[in-house]
Amino acid sequence: MSETALDVADMGLAEQGRLKIEWADRQMPVLAGIRERFAAERPLEGWRISACLHVTSETANLMRTLADGGANVVLCSSNPLSTQDDVAASLVAHHGIPVYAIKGEDRDSYYAHIGAALDHRPQVTMDDGADLVTALHTSRTDLLDGVVGGTEETTTGVIRMRAMAFDGKLRFPVVAVNEALTKHLFDNRYGTGQSAIDGILRATNVLFAGKNVVVGGYGWCGRGIASRAHGMGANVTVVEIDAVRALEAAMDGYRVMTAGEAAAIGDIFISATGNLNVWGRDHFPLMRDGAILANAGHFNDEFELPALEAQSVSNREVRPFTREYAMADGRRIYLLADGRLVNLGAAEGHPSIVMDMSFANQALGLEWLRAHAGELEPKVYGIPDEIDREVARLKLESMGIHIEPMTPAQLAYSRSWESGT
Repeated sequence: MSETALDVADMGLAEQGRLKIEWADRQMPVLAGIRERFAAERPLEGWRISACLHVTSETANLMRTLADGGANVVLCSSNPLSTQDDVAASLVAHHGIPVYAIKGEDRDSYYAHIGAALDHRPQVTMDDGADLVTALHTSRTDLLDGVVGGTEETTTGVIRMRAMAFDGKLRFPVVAVNEALTKHLFDNRYGTGQSAIDGILRATNVLFAGKNVVVGGYGWCGRGIASRAHGMGANVTVVEIDAVRALEAAMDGYRVMTAGEAAAIGDIFISATGNLNVWGRDHFPLMRDGAILANAGHFNDEFELPALEAQSVSNREVRPFTREYAMADGRRIYLLADGRLVNLGAAEGHPSIVMDMSFANQALGLEWLRAHAGELEPKVYGIPDEIDREVARLKLESMGIHIEPMTPAQLAYSRSWESGT
């Protein structure tokens, strides 16, 4: 591999990254088993894959799996703050995988790295937020004819992909890994629930017990965050626009309010909606002195940051990934990780044991795509149910858990319409 096939912060960190990748691998037995099979069967032989994902130790093990399966892989970051520089260096040094990612890169570097990944002329894309696919459909349309399909990891990205498909703009089939039950029920709920709070704790070292924690959105990520915050002794309030989810939050024991009502009582605001300006110019003047803003969504759009800048008289970094905004009336508002996803911006992201299932779905989803690409239309497809259930079975097996099969009589009963009272 040429020296130009990478842009990482410091190759001297490679050994540190190798140890981190090994540690994560021990927590990812399902993916390790898939990697062993892929190495023997080579189901992705010859495929050029451009991946735009968070460059973490867990992602490194996914890249190793795809490479062992025969793929020619290039990796760039899907967020300017989510790269682990030591992992990026190790992927290059120890696994020969080109990486274009530096933690804290500016906007120009971020998009230059996406461009470098697309220079690989991918046959398949792997996205986490749809930035790679968006670039393909806007600035790099000359490459579209060579792309046979892709995968998408996040709720935000799936929303963007479906919007493209609805408008008739999506040019190739995309497998929505995020829609797998073994992804969003576990990665989004347990992974985000723990890692978002981990990021807040690392950035601030605040005590959650007794705090008023306001969660924006009660999807799977919001459910997980609310549950973990409550478990740490916080008083949890949920802001939700969907009536069914708001009702669920209320019946789960949380207060449910509008964004404006919650703005006046919150100590910590955690947004997980995947949408725009959940709290903004009308809300910042209502917030208490010392309010903390943390985003668990993919893009830094969930807080109206231009309004926060305009309403403040000065700002400064008071701790790593913690910026203090001084308001004209003397209040202080604290923004974490520049409003980007706090779990990866200020911490290490999801625990490896959760990402094991998500990345198992990625690997098996690519294998399925390879087998069926010629039959698929340019739209968004869910992970097949048999893959989802196989990932769950393998995960249970790795945990030493066995479940009860139905007896022949129970199976017959479940398929019968004749039995009744």
